[in-house]
Formats: sequence, structure tokens, C-alpha cells
Amino acid sequence: MFGLEELRTGAPPPPPGQPAFRDSPEARRMLAVREIRAEPGAAASPRGRQVLAAFPDAEVIPVDSHWRIPDLHGNKGNAERWVRIKSTVLVLGEKKTLTVRPNGRSADWIAPGAANGCAMACAYCYVPRRKGYANPITVFTNIDRIVARLRRHVTELGPKREPNQCDPDAWVYDIGENNDCSVDALISDNTADLIHAFTRWPTAKASFATKFVNPDLLRLDPRGRTRVRFSVMPGDDSRLLDIRTSPVEQRIAAAGDFLEAGYEVHFNLSPVVIRPGWEQAWAELLQHMDDVLPRGVKEQAAAEVIMLTHNKALHEVNEEWHPRAEEVIWRPDLQQAKRSENGDWNVRYRNAAKSAAVETLRRLVAAHAPWLTIRYAF
Repeated sequence: MFGLEELRTGAPPPPPGQPAFRDSPEARRMLAVREIRAEPGAAASPRGRQVLAAFPDAEVIPVDSHWRIPDLHGNKGNAERWVRIKSTVLVLGEKKTLTVRPNGRSADWIAPGAANGCAMACAYCYVPRRKGYANPITVFTNIDRIVARLRRHVTELGPKREPNQCDPDAWVYDIGENNDCSVDALISDNTADLIHAFTRWPTAKASFATKFVNPDLLRLDPRGRTRVRFSVMPGDDSRLLDIRTSPVEQRIAAAGDFLEAGYEVHFNLSPVVIRPGWEQAWAELLQHMDDVLPRGVKEQAAAEVIMLTHNKALHEVNEEWHPRAEEVIWRPDLQQAKRSENGDWNVRYRNAAKSAAVETLRRLVAAHAPWLTIRYAF
């Protein structure tokens, strides 16, 4: 099954006497898996067997489809168990549609994801809107087919002929649109296999955003072909909204280690939440970044600025488990409805408020972190 030269059988073992982070108490707190819903074919595959072996005490429940699990998806009663489900349930499935979609913002292309969902619980996350009321991680076990699809796409494109905001030289593929690859690496070697594959494609580069610091990724030898985008926001906002994520200070502190390990390191200033005192909070965060980041990180760093987007259905779910967050991110006085690219109706800051906030953040970056190039803002 894993016959492709781009695919290896997993991450290299840690040095003797130094256990993998995925086996640490911190990792087990993030994922205390008790139940695995599995398509039979996915469970029987090599990657599926790896996941099952990682959680030997979990109950395995066969399902016909990873996408349609009635008591998990669309069950409104699950809203009150939002975080518990994320930490105790996994789903195993096979990715059926291997579409590579154009993007043009954070990446040139969106790769077919090797997972969907997340063990973290950011109050503003858009991913659970489609599944409804529960969004544990679904691991796609046919990683060989995902890598093969990407290889064909990269080969057909050939070299990048003109620089753009995504990258001056390489085609950039976002490999974590609906998941966090750092957390996924606690479960299986899908992230390791993708990072390794891109080291063999000189015209392409992988990219993923993360809010979780996983030291196991430092052993993967990406050779400059993977861009890690650490998402950051002011600490008070993060503690309220970024549930179960690594502290923002830890994400920033990890940037130098990841650069030294061979990653390109960028930042997402995301999401920007308009609330009383937000300008001062962002000024202090940017000043902290300027104070602590090593010169090497600053010389190659760039950032995306992403204003908060919310959704009425998600607002209703959040009211069941985290109403304090909604006091900050549900602001009808500042927000307007807007249809997203996938056809959903979301709420975003009104045009004038959003434009003013983006301009304010640009000025703050210029004043406190002038080395940080803003690739795009929206």
C-alpha cells in the first residue's frame, strides 16, 4: 500500500532515552481516546492499524461512513459535550474525493486533507459548522492516495513561472485546511508522510497553520519545503477563545526551534477580534514578538491578517458550552451577513469597521514589528 518513494513508514524514532512527545502525559491529556468510530476498510489499512495500536484501550465501533454518524453529527444534545467529544472520540475513514482546489491567499492550492476536525476547541472555528454539534478528528487512512494525487498535481504544474503573494518560487499547498497537522501528528504519521513527500518535490512547498506546539515535528527534516504558520493573538483573547491550544507565548517561543529544524516559519495574526482595548493588546503582542524572536526568524517571517468571521449556527452551539466567548465574538452591532466562498452565510465585521481595523493593525505592525511582512489581510 505504501509503495510510493515519497511515502515513508513514519517519523524517525526519538533519540535513546528521549520518548516521543506523542507518548507524553500532555499529549494524552489532549487525546484521551476512549472510542474510535471506524469504517472497516480504514481500520484494516496500515495507517488505520497504526492508529488503533496507539489507543489499544479504545472501543472500536464500525460505521458505514465517516461523514454520516447520526449520534455524533447533527445531534444537538452533543453541544454540551463539545470538548469531551473532541478529546475522547476519533473517527477513521478513507478520503473519497481527492480534489486540489485553487486558493491564492495563504497558499496557491488547497490539498486534499489527511484529516478533518480537531481536538482543540477554538470558539470561532468554522470546521464544525458542516458536521454539526460535534467535530472530533477524522483521520483519513488512505494517505498513499493523497500523496499520489499531490505528486501528479505538482508534476503537471511544473515550475512556478511568476512570484506571487503565496511564495516567490514554489507552488504552495495548504495541507491543513480543516485540521491542525501538529495535533494530527499525535495520532498517526500522516503529517510526517506529507512533510517528507514535499522534500522530494523541488517546485512545491507544504504549508499549514497551527495553534499547538508538537516537538515531535522537529525530528522530521523538512529541508525548507514546509511552511509552519503559527497562529497568534493577544493572550487574553486566546485564553478565552482558543480552548485547549498551546499558550500563545509558547507558540512564539517555538518559532526559532522550528526554523532551526528546517521549516519556514510564518505567523497568522488571527483572528483579530474587535473589543474594547484590542489595539493596545495587539501592540503588546507585537512588541513581545519583536523582543523575543531571534533574528533568523524575523529575516524570513511573513504574516496573514485575518479578521474574525462567525456564524449564527455556531453561535447557537457555543451558547450551550461557552457563552462567555460569545459576549466577545457575537457582535450584531458591528457585524453583517455575508455569503462565504463555500456558499454558507456567515457574519463578518461591517465593511467600514473591518477596513479601519485592518489599517490599524497594519500601523501597529509597522510600529512594533516592522520586519514582519503582511502577505495579505482580509
